[in-house]
Amino acid sequence: MAAMGRPRTFDRDKAVEQALHIFWQNGYESTSLAQLKAGIGNGISAPSFYAAFGSKQALFQECAQRYLSTYAQAVEPLWDTQLAPRDAIEAMLRSSARMQCDRGHPKGCMVALGVMSAPSEEHATVTAPLARSRMRTFAGITACVQRGVDSGELRADTHVRALAIVFDAFLLGLSTLARDGVRLNAMDTAITQLMSVWDAASASHIS
Repeated sequence: MAAMGRPRTFDRDKAVEQALHIFWQNGYESTSLAQLKAGIGNGISAPSFYAAFGSKQALFQECAQRYLSTYAQAVEPLWDTQLAPRDAIEAMLRSSARMQCDRGHPKGCMVALGVMSAPSEEHATVTAPLARSRMRTFAGITACVQRGVDSGELRADTHVRALAIVFDAFLLGLSTLARDGVRLNAMDTAITQLMSVWDAASASHIS
């Protein structure tokens, strides 16, 4: 019987999760192959790394897809049409804040931080899934604001895109706050304050 190759000394699924945390913490460009090898399993060799993952770029994209299918689900309330549009945005912001402050993984949002993860044009395609996710989230926020206008909850003269940018900018800013150690209760209080912007545009609001 032919000799079998030496079995992997690491759990690949666990290794991808570990790599995800490294990329999440450091970004794509700032994460070295040495860091990845040291952080995965027992520190695999370069040949084993390439055999298992193909390349640093391929591993990052696999990690990005895992992030989008798990942690990034915090923004999914935006597409729950059973929620009133204001409630959908508020639920999304609070859900994302909780995720970003969780102690079980790096602070902040990998999607938001991805805009700085690979700033050079050379690596723009690597982080393209994160850019698409940011655009999808902004589209979801915009759709909620438009639902508010269409239902009469918001005034007909509401500047839909401008109001959507307000909420999107706050969401993106949560990552910096989380990295700076701002606590969840402070973020929750800020979200409550932020929602007054929606209320000010309400059709029932009296100036």
